[in-house]
Amino acid sequence: MPKELRQRGKKRKKSQQEDTSENQVQEREDEGPSWIIPARQTEDVNPEVPFGYVDPDIKAYFRTVDDQMRVWQDEEPTSDDNIDLDPNEAKRLFFVAALTEMSGKERQLATDPECSVVLERVLYSMDDFVRRVFIDSLCGSFEVLIKHRFASHVCQTFFSVAVDTVTRETRGIIAETPKPGDKGELRTLTQLILDICDEIRPTFTSLIMDPFASHVLRSLLLLLFPIALPGDPTPQKFVRSKKSMSWKAKQGTMKSVFSSEKGKGNETPNVSAPNQFRHIAVQFMRHLRDQLSANEVRALAANKVASPVLQLLLEIEAEVGEDASPDSLMDRVLVGMITSSQMAADTLPEPSDFLVTLLRDPTSSHLLETLVTRCPDHVFVQLWSVYFQGKLQRLALHPVANFVVSKAIERLDGNQLKDALEELSSSWNKTIQSSRTGVLRSLIDRSKVLGHHEKDAVFTGFGLSDLGTRTKLVPCVLVLKNLKDYEALPSTEDGLQEASDNKKPHRKQDPTNPREPTVQGALILQSLLKLPEPHCLTVVDSVASLPMQDLLALSHNATSSRVLDAILESPTVPFKDKRRLVMSMIGHYHELVDDRIGSRVGDRFWAFADPYLREKITRSIMPQEQSLAASYYGKFFARNLNIYLLKRRPDEWRQLQSDSKATVNGEKAEQTGAPAPTPSQLSSVESLPAVAKKTLSPERRSRKHDLPGDEIDVLFDTALGNKVKKAAVGQKLPDQDKTAPTDLHIQDVLKAIRAAPSGDHDSHPTKRRKR
Repeated sequence: MPKELRQRGKKRKKSQQEDTSENQVQEREDEGPSWIIPARQTEDVNPEVPFGYVDPDIKAYFRTVDDQMRVWQDEEPTSDDNIDLDPNEAKRLFFVAALTEMSGKERQLATDPECSVVLERVLYSMDDFVRRVFIDSLCGSFEVLIKHRFASHVCQTFFSVAVDTVTRETRGIIAETPKPGDKGELRTLTQLILDICDEIRPTFTSLIMDPFASHVLRSLLLLLFPIALPGDPTPQKFVRSKKSMSWKAKQGTMKSVFSSEKGKGNETPNVSAPNQFRHIAVQFMRHLRDQLSANEVRALAANKVASPVLQLLLEIEAEVGEDASPDSLMDRVLVGMITSSQMAADTLPEPSDFLVTLLRDPTSSHLLETLVTRCPDHVFVQLWSVYFQGKLQRLALHPVANFVVSKAIERLDGNQLKDALEELSSSWNKTIQSSRTGVLRSLIDRSKVLGHHEKDAVFTGFGLSDLGTRTKLVPCVLVLKNLKDYEALPSTEDGLQEASDNKKPHRKQDPTNPREPTVQGALILQSLLKLPEPHCLTVVDSVASLPMQDLLALSHNATSSRVLDAILESPTVPFKDKRRLVMSMIGHYHELVDDRIGSRVGDRFWAFADPYLREKITRSIMPQEQSLAASYYGKFFARNLNIYLLKRRPDEWRQLQSDSKATVNGEKAEQTGAPAPTPSQLSSVESLPAVAKKTLSPERRSRKHDLPGDEIDVLFDTALGNKVKKAAVGQKLPDQDKTAPTDLHIQDVLKAIRAAPSGDHDSHPTKRRKR
């Protein structure tokens, strides 16, 4: 057939039956023998995102939410003059929109590395109802969430902010549900937390060892069983590590964005938990005791992750009074010491290598501090005799064990304290040189409590046994040098020059000052100032004997200035010595407050001073008023002095200072519960002529007050009354003796105005003002 007559036929499509038959044959060939049953294919769950990934658009939206909330949390609350506008209205609308977008995606957002931080920030601004809705959406998944790297922090933050809501619900203040919807009844936050505890209780012993779930369990236990430790009302050491706290600080301020609400750090101090919470916490403690053996409990004590949780459980056990029972958690950690003490009270147990290891381990030593603090008295006597007595010189110099020794000294009696002082008397020099002064400070504090052996705890280690050398106590203690080593130190300028000459070229840090005050030395001086009067005066006299330049340098240092604060705050330091310290700075206050730290010290001195002393301080600063106004720090101190009012109206200034001092004393009396001191107890101000009460005779009154006011001003004052008042900020002006004009006076003034001649413009021509 010719090529041009050829026609290409249409392709015939295969039928559906042929396609299925071919696919079946291919599948049979791949399957293999018919007797092999294939395994069920399961989707692999990514442990990093167990609930799925967050949509990129939603992640970008919550990034903008985080930026906006950072701006609102960092800004300071300002008083808006327009009372008709709610400052929180725009924030509330923005917050509602963010919560609406969050609904249904709580688990995905909590496990996302970026959005989890946003959730933590949002939790601080949630009200009670929103918190209940949020935690209800997470119920059933807490076992997975608290073990997640990012979601665990969200859970921990929630348990921290839930304290306020639980406290209100305990008092009967429960947030109302807007409308009963079709989704069922919304449980209270108290019931939700109880359900969460029931959810994680079966795996509690394994969660303790999890590196991410451990810190969540600490926050949960503190919510269930609030513990106020002595001197540590907010036990943050149980909640976060130093690394976690530093990371949290980098995220900025986290508090409520609404100005009328309390933010982070301002929680209600009176925390109350329901009885069910305490019962659940005790159940957790008993569950751990029943599930683990004695060796397993001691293994938790040496673990970095589980040791803080075990420490908190020991606190709970001691609070409920189960620590003294045999086979308790404390008995297991102490290697049966409680059981042996009950069986043979007079026989000392053999030292355990496990407790000796705890004593020197950086992680487990914190647990041993809890044991030393909370164990029964008869157990502590054996613990001190076996593990501390006779070994104090080595333990006090150990970098870890000295903290445990400091805690143990807080429970010594008089005889034990005397023996400890005799044992440590030959090692104070090494202790001070190594800057391990915690034991010395604990001995001073314990001596104050017992009222014995104060002299033995003060001058032994610094070589100041001679009365004539005790004026060098403050300089020697601040630099932690004995008298001989302190006198051998170069001066400040010489030391800085020598350090800069010996400094290597590649190092950029500043040369160290050989006379730089230390934190340990400042803490020792603060403890000495709490001793009774004959002993604390040694520190006060040493400060008073310092030259003015050294005293100014002491005030300008952030560490040593706390010693001056302790002098003013100590109840054992006499009032006359405090007043002498404040008066010693007169003539040098302009140098004192011209510094970042010195301005704070100047404010403390000013708050302590009485009106008479305040006037002397203010008049001594008057020649340097201009220089203080130009100072970056001194201008704030000069503003409190109100020098202009003292120059113009001194009596009014004195009355203002008396009123402010009385207000401060009244506030202090309300806080402490003591009656407010009378003026005679404060000082002998009433007997001083310069600050006597304001009793001006009519002859001594200013002529300005006797002159009649302007007629127009009288009219406006009568019409407006006391609606408009102008005064300096923070001043309370004294009541004036002026009497408001009556209607008869106004009528006389108006008649005089009408009767005035109107044609006298030529005799008194008015001057035209230049435009």
